[in-house]
Amino acid sequence: ARKVQRFLSQPFFMAAQYTGQPGVLVPLEETIRGFKMILDGEMDEYPEMAFLSVGTIDEAVEKGKKLMERSR
Repeated sequence: ARKVQRFLSQPFFMAAQYTGQPGVLVPLEETIRGFKMILDGEMDEYPEMAFLSVGTIDEAVEKGKKLMERSR
């Protein structure tokens, strides 16, 4: 559930002025694919922080791999 919550923190255009992170436009199909992968357990190996402030699930995977590398 926490991964889903963090995945909901996609970088929004309206928040860019507050976060300093540019907004990202993610197609609905891509967002649904990401949520399905999380709910189906395909993302269980990645840390929760990988899902924070990313646009697509592919960005979360990339971020997750980097986080796991650093923690070794």
